[in-house]
Amino acid sequence: MNNEVKIFCPATVANVNCGFDALGFALEGIGDEMVFRKVPQPGVVITKITGEDLPMEATKNVAGVAAIAMLEGEALDFGIEIEIHKKIRCGSGIGSSAASAAGAVFGINQFLKTPISPLELTHYAMKGEALASGHEHADNVAPCLYGGTTLITGYDPFRITALPPMDHLFVGILHPHIKIATKDARAILPKEVPLKDAITQAQKLAGFVTSLYEWDKTLFAESLQDLLIEPHRKQLIPHFDAIKEISIAEGCIAFGISGSGPSLFCFAFAKAHIDNYLATSKTYYMSKGLEVDTYSSRVSGQGCYVL
Repeated sequence: MNNEVKIFCPATVANVNCGFDALGFALEGIGDEMVFRKVPQPGVVITKITGEDLPMEATKNVAGVAAIAMLEGEALDFGIEIEIHKKIRCGSGIGSSAASAAGAVFGINQFLKTPISPLELTHYAMKGEALASGHEHADNVAPCLYGGTTLITGYDPFRITALPPMDHLFVGILHPHIKIATKDARAILPKEVPLKDAITQAQKLAGFVTSLYEWDKTLFAESLQDLLIEPHRKQLIPHFDAIKEISIAEGCIAFGISGSGPSLFCFAFAKAHIDNYLATSKTYYMSKGLEVDTYSSRVSGQGCYVL
């Protein structure tokens, strides 16, 4: 068995408007690269980080924490050296910490004679996510490992469902150059919500899942709404309402905050709608003195994979 492996870890969009802390999907062509070396000395050593200024100490790095959790949880008799090559900006809202955490456990899994399941890998990756966000959640790490679109149906017992593919859709990602810490984005959320809104949001999530199994375009578009989170988090993102109006004007069928932001995602049935939306939005932001990154993507059916 080879003692070195290089992998790709895709960026992800979490929440998807109607599924806070439950829904997520993987992006195509946007992601980090990591290199793993199996060594006889126990423990985790991070040997190189490029692209971002992140802690080299394993216990202070999300990849290191996830890797340590897996080595200890599976009682593995070897150690791991990790190189992390960040291509996803930290704090961008498209799963930067999740890519590191999911990549760490996926990479170690390549050295096991009997690899463990994606569900078990997700469990360990969540330990790394907790370092970044303050609590264990799987809405980014699950699609990063499984690929496609994933639904967390419960944490106790822990269950993840892979939903039907959304490969007929085009995705636009707009990343304004501001940073929003996940912990801060969670802190502004209300502890209680009106019963009516909770019921409506549950109906939207149910409608979204149903639309994928039946591929009902109208139900799909109607379901991608966020009554609970967006009204509070949009205040953290400059010109949110104006950009939302641009997405509608350019023919996009859904628009929302990716994870805790500041990245914004939108869906369209034609790539031209995404391209026009991204170009117009970028021009608008630049006119306001804000730099942005833009990505045109598809929903990737593949999670982490060996390069």
